[in-house]
Amino acid sequence: MSTVHELSIAMAVVDQVDTALRERGAERVPVRSLTLRVGELSGVVPEALDFSFGVAAEGTALADSRLLIETVEGRARCEGCGRDTATGMPPDLWCGACEQAMSLTGGRELEIARVVLEDLEIRQGDDVPEASHVPHR
Repeated sequence: MSTVHELSIAMAVVDQVDTALRERGAERVPVRSLTLRVGELSGVVPEALDFSFGVAAEGTALADSRLLIETVEGRARCEGCGRDTATGMPPDLWCGACEQAMSLTGGRELEIARVVLEDLEIRQGDDVPEASHVPHR
């Protein structure tokens, strides 16, 4: 079920969280849960990412953590009339109201949103050096 794509993402996530924990001196504090925001247009298969995360987390502070995935719907905005709408899957980037092209405004996210430790919670935007965004190719 795992693909190389999702495994590389899971490994990057584990590495970024592990680095952030070490920088805070919390590398021995068990991680209870990790929440990722994954856009429906990101090309990531949530089930494969979940499986891959279990493999990537072995032997780290994240080994017994629970991966939570928040799906972000694809959204687009019309260049002509300003209409904002869900794109659907596959994405429809043509405005039905004025027949103009639409620009994608959401749905490609791949972010670490929250890390919950035994007695601490780190959210996106907290002082986590470069650990809140997962590189995505």
